[in-house]
Amino acid sequence: MCPERRQTPIDVAIAKIAECQHGVASLAQLVDLGLSMDAVHKRGAAGRLHRIHQGVYAVGHPRLSLDGKRMAAILACGPGAVLSYRDAAALHGLRDDNSPKFDVTSSIRTGRRKPGIRIHSGATITPGDVTTVRNIPCTGVPRTLLDLADVVNQRQVERAIDRAEALGLFDLSAIQALLDRSPGRRGAPRLRRAIAADPVFTRTEIEELMYGICRRANLPRPEGNYSIGKYTADFAFVGQRLIAETDGRATHLTTLAFEHDRLRDRELLLQGWRTVRFTYRQLKNDPAEIADTLRSLLT
Repeated sequence: MCPERRQTPIDVAIAKIAECQHGVASLAQLVDLGLSMDAVHKRGAAGRLHRIHQGVYAVGHPRLSLDGKRMAAILACGPGAVLSYRDAAALHGLRDDNSPKFDVTSSIRTGRRKPGIRIHSGATITPGDVTTVRNIPCTGVPRTLLDLADVVNQRQVERAIDRAEALGLFDLSAIQALLDRSPGRRGAPRLRRAIAADPVFTRTEIEELMYGICRRANLPRPEGNYSIGKYTADFAFVGQRLIAETDGRATHLTTLAFEHDRLRDRELLLQGWRTVRFTYRQLKNDPAEIADTLRSLLT
């Protein structure tokens, strides 16, 4: 048996950085810990560091998860860089993306092109446009939707918005504020059309859409406007203790509305009720997907 290699304090520090960054570390971070360039090269030769991009290394082994590859692309673009466009949308769960290249926005000039990375200018990005998901720096949902509108078609933008609504991530006022300060963006007209396209249904029409979906899919008929304590559910499958809420953009005008919905869902969950949320447009345009979701939850 090979003797175990004794870990030095610098090894422990490198491991902690890699653990927080999905298995990767930048050259700048290694140098800050006290490693010389010669020491970095020796660790690479010994198989303890594996070069992913110029100045970015996988620690311990070269096999990275998708999040590790995303983090490596961000580190390759320097301080302040964030995941953006298609990849930020995928990270937020707004759409799938199978592109071999990663979208990264950087507020600094990064020099020559970097293999496997699409680098976007961050000249207009503000701290309020940035967030983190699973410890990965990325654009927030409003900025992500605006970026996405630059590079995909109208229907794809609308579907991403529908998904943001379903996940409780859509904030109309934040998107409108971003559009007001981004008049020159190529995707701004497309995003404006998408957020203005929310259909307006009467209560009767919404009920007919939901009942029709359940009838065609041979699902139980839910109770409409069902009272549960101090709350009223749009639709309730009482036997399965499942609530289906139909949300429009007007109900998500502010962050306060988001917080109220989340509090309501938590309180009902403690009473044994699960809540699933659909948008009006999903009821109209994606009935098969709604039926599949309900069937899975009901069975």
